[in-house]
Amino acid sequence: MSVLTVPTPGFMAEEELQTFESSVARFFEQHAPEARVARWRDEGQVERAFWSEAGQGGLLGVSVPAEYGGGGGDLRHDIVILQQAVRKQVSGFAVSLHNGIVTPYVVTHGTEAQKRRWLPKLCSGELIAAVAMSEPGVGSDLQSITTRAVRDGDSYRISGAKTFISSGILANFVVVAAKTDATLGAKGVSLLAVETDLCQGFRRGRKLKKMGLDASDTAEVFFDDVRVPASNLLGETEGQGFRQLMTELPRERLIIAVQAVNAIELALETTLDYVRQRKAFGKPILEFQNTQFKLADLKAEATAAKVFVNFCIEQQLAGRLDVATAAMAKLLTTELQGRVVDQCLQLHGGYGYVEDYPICRMYRDARISRIYGGSNEIMRLVIARTL
Repeated sequence: MSVLTVPTPGFMAEEELQTFESSVARFFEQHAPEARVARWRDEGQVERAFWSEAGQGGLLGVSVPAEYGGGGGDLRHDIVILQQAVRKQVSGFAVSLHNGIVTPYVVTHGTEAQKRRWLPKLCSGELIAAVAMSEPGVGSDLQSITTRAVRDGDSYRISGAKTFISSGILANFVVVAAKTDATLGAKGVSLLAVETDLCQGFRRGRKLKKMGLDASDTAEVFFDDVRVPASNLLGETEGQGFRQLMTELPRERLIIAVQAVNAIELALETTLDYVRQRKAFGKPILEFQNTQFKLADLKAEATAAKVFVNFCIEQQLAGRLDVATAAMAKLLTTELQGRVVDQCLQLHGGYGYVEDYPICRMYRDARISRIYGGSNEIMRLVIARTL
């Protein structure tokens, strides 16, 4: 039983979802055992074969309509996969990006022809998705991107550089934010899909060596006059990219919050197991009042965070989750994640600083959650506008 005694919300309590959760857990146990995941961390990326296995196992495109090769589910099914990936510590498997962020761009904003062309391959694992927004000189300020996409007959020619691209080494389907009209600011941004196996001029730069997320292949990518068909413009009209990005941000930030809450639960459970067994001065560390008070505070905060995230999930399912509320969820949960793993590592003492103990990796992995998906400083700006 989880350390957070929050009842399963009604929208997640359906028998079909429980069955699906068991199936996903078994898949990860069979296909992502500890030794295989450790190899991914050593190599800095997940095996491409695993993506095919995930597609065959029904984990990719689970919320994509069945007519396009998907599972016909909804956000709840994606959340089950995200939760199990965290619980089973399946490091580096960017299913949250593939299922929860990039594929929905095609589902929501793609033309019928684009859906039939790309979604079946995204669901099978033949295509691994990434989104290229951040640039070397541009972080959260997407209006200032310098990557250009120039219309040339029945094609676009894309030139520019992107960085901090999750799945940047493995991805062969990259949704690129580019300026199709540099004079229009945000209204000149468009999204174009680049199928990297079908074009010339696309280059992968170095795989970035990071503080955490060791198995995640984060990289620089370059577009050297990459020519793609005009039909790769997401949607049918130029200049819709910024609106498309803003439309999808609440779900993206909710997904980050879901991951953060599950990471918090895992950190607390791991730490409780440790302090029950580890002894100091002849008794378990858990019996010291200091330990009990620290964990009590963390449990109280984590419980409140989980209840709020469940509320946000319900709002998203109903189509009512707004940008500011999603920003609150992302801000609160990721800040709490940082505090929780820090305190949990402290309770491990010197062992918490050793890679053999999961809390060490949790500590390093947690730091990025306050930065990606829009830094928490941006979240505060978004929330402040509602005051």
